[in-house]
Amino acid sequence: MFKTFVAAAGVAGLLASASTAADISGAGATFPAPVYAKWAETYKGTTGTGLNYQAIGSGGGIKQIKAKTVDFGASDKPLKPEELSASGLYQFPTVVGGVVPVVNIPGINAGQIKLTGPMLAAIFYGQVKTWDDPVIAKANPGVKLPSMPITVVHRSDGSGTSFLFTSYLSMKSPAWASKVGASDSVNWPTGLGGKGNDGVSAFVKQTPGSIGYVEYAYAKQNKMAYVLVQNKNGKYPAPTAEDFAAAAAGAKWAAAPGNYLLLLDQPGANSWPIVGATFILVYKNQENPAAGQQVLKFFDWAYKSGDGAAAQLDYVPLPLAVKNLIRKQWTTNVTAGGKPVYTGK
Repeated sequence: MFKTFVAAAGVAGLLASASTAADISGAGATFPAPVYAKWAETYKGTTGTGLNYQAIGSGGGIKQIKAKTVDFGASDKPLKPEELSASGLYQFPTVVGGVVPVVNIPGINAGQIKLTGPMLAAIFYGQVKTWDDPVIAKANPGVKLPSMPITVVHRSDGSGTSFLFTSYLSMKSPAWASKVGASDSVNWPTGLGGKGNDGVSAFVKQTPGSIGYVEYAYAKQNKMAYVLVQNKNGKYPAPTAEDFAAAAAGAKWAAAPGNYLLLLDQPGANSWPIVGATFILVYKNQENPAAGQQVLKFFDWAYKSGDGAAAQLDYVPLPLAVKNLIRKQWTTNVTAGGKPVYTGK
């Protein structure tokens, strides 16, 4: 299962093994790559239209759509309304997922270690250096923590997953906020850099004593040990689709200009604290209306028929009301010659 989405080239090969002129091209976030791959496989079998998607990270996706080398960009870091306006872009969400810290600690199983947000910040800053540090030991009574160095693993590419993770650390640690900050690419104080969620997964799997962060589908499919993170209510929920949904339950998309909305550290006993939507970026004024139509047609199909595949991979489908809101937005936000390129049904 790991080889299904270990590299951008592998994803692209899976999605467009028989690329044609009518195929859709996209690039960006690795966070949703597993579900986009599954959707694309089914969609091609149903319609004959393929999807050539390069999972190169959110930063790369933003650059490629701005350079007009793809039909759509994909990013887990939503662009603010002013940046969308300056670039002539429109964004809309597809699914919601969770970011989880993953570890490779001898003798430690998934969910056995509990960490708070400030602890995570201290670890990724390099202040907490060993797994048996008193700060970690105090939060994990009864857990046999090894006396071994902590190796931090982070993203080396511009990443929406990093944006979500560092935004969460900034919310929980004033020191992190002032010294490192929140972005898709930061000056990491310590650690090894891996490209994509798959690169971070691979580094953690091969490095005893390591900790990294990935979209949950990667942790689940690769049977990686994850850490429980304290939420806003002081609880330690499991990273599951149900708990990602709990965090997203109060999302007010209709009140979010440009669909810019973060779902981090939401209240609720069952809310996983590091949750985010992933977004598609397209031009508001389509130079190639046929290509723009194909992009929206694909994601409209995914809205209608892709929830099952998303749920199997522990993503959270958008509520029907939100899907309908986005469809209405398409008619006025993605046009050619002042007319909609596609009208969702």
